[in-house]
Amino acid sequence: MNFDVVIIGSGIGGLVCANILARQGMRVCVLEKNKQFGGNLQTFVRDKVIFDSGVHYVGGLDKDQNLYKVFSYLGIMDQLHLERMDLNCFDGIIAGEDNTIYPQAQGHENFIQQLLPYFPDEEKALREYCDKIKEICRAFPLYNLQLDGTLEQKTMASSLSAKQTIESLTGNKKLQAVLAGNNILYAGDGEATPFHVHALIINSYIESSWKFIHGGSQIAKALVKQLRFYGGEILRHQEVKQLVSEGDTIACAVANTGEKFYAAQFISNISPVHTLQMTDNPLLKKIYRNRINSLSNTVSSFSINIVLQPQTLPYQSNNLYYHHEGHLWTANAYTPENWPLLYGIFFTASSQYPGYAESVTILTNMRYEEVQPWADTFNTTLHEAERGAEYLAFKEQKAQQLLQQVYKKLPQLQSAIKHYYTITPLTYRDYIGSTDGNMYGFAKDYENPLKTTLSSKTGVPNLFLTGQYLNMHGILGATLSGVLTAITVSGNDAIIGDIREAK
Repeated sequence: MNFDVVIIGSGIGGLVCANILARQGMRVCVLEKNKQFGGNLQTFVRDKVIFDSGVHYVGGLDKDQNLYKVFSYLGIMDQLHLERMDLNCFDGIIAGEDNTIYPQAQGHENFIQQLLPYFPDEEKALREYCDKIKEICRAFPLYNLQLDGTLEQKTMASSLSAKQTIESLTGNKKLQAVLAGNNILYAGDGEATPFHVHALIINSYIESSWKFIHGGSQIAKALVKQLRFYGGEILRHQEVKQLVSEGDTIACAVANTGEKFYAAQFISNISPVHTLQMTDNPLLKKIYRNRINSLSNTVSSFSINIVLQPQTLPYQSNNLYYHHEGHLWTANAYTPENWPLLYGIFFTASSQYPGYAESVTILTNMRYEEVQPWADTFNTTLHEAERGAEYLAFKEQKAQQLLQQVYKKLPQLQSAIKHYYTITPLTYRDYIGSTDGNMYGFAKDYENPLKTTLSSKTGVPNLFLTGQYLNMHGILGATLSGVLTAITVSGNDAIIGDIREAK
């Protein structure tokens, strides 16, 4: 089969890239190893209740904001079913033994005003914080749907520590904990976490915060529909095993089915580590391979997806985040005894019983080493296999350990649970395709920002990268990565102007 472009993986970066290139008149084919398209956009159903695998809320979707513009350009904005989260508290932060829920609010001025009653002496710090995140966001042109800007600007903006920057703005430990209290969103860990990662993500939610009614998979479904409208192809159950070279370029992608897909250009939306393993192309020099293979991944996660008894738990149009006292930046260094040191709680509204929650997802971090005893197992809906009784016992023990911590802050949950289902790093590894089930790709380091910032170009002239491993993760980050790769492959800078003009 011959195409202009073959894209490996149907995560949102790959789907966005595919749609843009198909709109440019290219013959595009997306290859997905799973039954369901979308990567982290995938949803699953338990007890007739829809759960998200990775997308619990999203920012930047108000009219004329960055993600709104991209989705409008792609023709999917009016197909999405959205609920705007609580304007005065999209994220509620619980800091240590203090049971106060501190609000993070939408709108920069509202963000300040909602926190001032709790921190009346910190107005200067709050205003400087908001000014600082806006300043950092301006240093990243693509975030603002621009292509100008210099590497020097971005490098300077990337060379700040999140921990040190927040501490420099306020000496109030409680306020520090509130400002960084949802840092599981970017796996904030110790001194290495850059402030720009914090700023780009948090600013997006401050601008506007939204939940997807009936799950984030609707984004993938809308993008697949649009791709086919523009003549693109997308195939499931096609796991690429090899990228075959002819001379200095990639000639074809060989799938597990034995089918060969020929193209002029190839784009990988999967882990760069896996991508390099697929080809022995001589232009991918040893120094480049060593650099990619030496990068550390972000931590993985453990989650509990809870089906609730009807009309037992009031619905909250906000999320809750908890950090154990003294572990704001060290939650990944937990021990088996003190785990978990942080968690996030996400509520889904009941369509049958207004005012009540239908389900709850609890997310915390988990190092891959904890599931290492079962690392040689593989289990998906397409290839079902049991991991054994010890694995089931491990999951149950961890679920109870996490729930006992959550009950301390949300006691009404205990009597509201009907059934619950757990997800471990192995689940994410098997379905998403990351080596160790990591949440957000490569871990960034403010002391060496260039090392962990990857270009969409590789040493092979017709092999490109896209997705969350490049610059920024999440729906917004992977989407913008898809935009940038599409512009690079097509050579058409005018695309970004067309996106800015989208209504």
